[in-house]
Amino acid sequence: MKASQKDFKGQAAKAARTAQVFYFCGPDEAGAHDAAHQIAALLPDPGERIELTGADLKKDPVRLGDEARSISLFGDKRHIWVRASGDEAHDAVANLLDGAMDSGVEACPVLIVASSASDKSRTAKLLSPRPDALVAMFYLPDLRSVAETVKIMGDKTGVQLAGDLAERIARGAALDTRLAQSEVTKLALYLDASPEAPRKANVAALDAIGAPTEDDNFTALVNVVLGGELGKLTGELRRMRELGMSPVGLLLAFERRAAQLAQLAARLGARGDIHALLEAEVQARRVFWKDRRDLTEQLKRWRGKRLARLVARLTSLHRALLGNSQSAELLLAQGLSDIARFAAQRS
Repeated sequence: MKASQKDFKGQAAKAARTAQVFYFCGPDEAGAHDAAHQIAALLPDPGERIELTGADLKKDPVRLGDEARSISLFGDKRHIWVRASGDEAHDAVANLLDGAMDSGVEACPVLIVASSASDKSRTAKLLSPRPDALVAMFYLPDLRSVAETVKIMGDKTGVQLAGDLAERIARGAALDTRLAQSEVTKLALYLDASPEAPRKANVAALDAIGAPTEDDNFTALVNVVLGGELGKLTGELRRMRELGMSPVGLLLAFERRAAQLAQLAARLGARGDIHALLEAEVQARRVFWKDRRDLTEQLKRWRGKRLARLVARLTSLHRALLGNSQSAELLLAQGLSDIARFAAQRS
C-alpha cells in the first residue's frame, strides 16, 4: 500500500489493523514522525516499544527479524520503531519478509521512519506492492498548512489560537510540527487550559513562555550559513552557544530549509526566473514574504549537484550528532562553518 499526507489519515486506521511493516519517508521528516506516532497509537495492542537505528540494522540485517519474532520478557505484545537514513534498513526488511514466510511465526509491527528517503527508494519499492505493508511519503508543508495544524493542536489542548498566532508558532518552529507541539503544550500549561476549560491565547502569553519568533529562533543562523555570510558567522555561532540552542533541533531547521530549496529548485527548472518563482510562492502563501530575499540568495548558491551535496552533508552531520551527543554542539559548529565556507564560494 502507498499513501501521501493527503490520504494518509483516511488509510491509517485500516493500515494499523492489516499491515505489519510501515515505512515513513519524504522530505518532511516531522510529518513522517507524526504519522508514525499516529500508527503506533492506532495499533490494536502496541505493547512495548523496541527502538533500533538504521545503522544497527545495516551492521546486522538479521536482527530486525529476530526482534520482530521474539517474545518480550513478560510475554507481552511489542512493536519496533526504527529511525533510519535512506536505505539503511533495506536488507533487514528483506530478511524480515523472507523469514516470515519461512518460519510461520507472526512478527510484531515494525515502524520505520526514514530520513533522506523517498517512495522511489529500494525499501519503498520492496514494500509498496505488498498488502501487509504501508509506504507513506510526506512532502514539506507550507506555512498555511502548518498553521492549521497548530490550531488543531491548540484545540486538542484547550488553547484557542487566532490565525496570526498560529502562524507565528509555525514560523518559530521552522514548520516543524514536533517543535510546534512543544510550544502549544507549554502555552496550555501557562494558561491552565484544557479541552474542558479552554483559554484564549494572545501575544503576551506567547512572549511569556518564550515562544520563538522569526527574530529569535534558528532562522538567522540558517540564513547566515546557507547564504555564505562569513562575516556574521562567528556572532551567530556565539549566539547559538549563549542561548543553548538544541543542536538536533537546529539541524532539523537546516534540513527543512534544504528540503524547501529542493522543492523550489524543482519548480524553477534549469533556466527559470528565481524572482518570478518566489513572487508566485509568496502569493500562494507557500513562502513567508520575509523569507523571500534569503531564499533568492540561497537558490543562487544551492541547486543541482551543490544542493545534493548539501543534503548529503546535513544527513551525515545528523548521524554524527545522534552518535555523539556530548560533543554535538562542537560538531555542529564545525559542520556549519564548512557549509558556510562552501556557500561563500558562490558569493
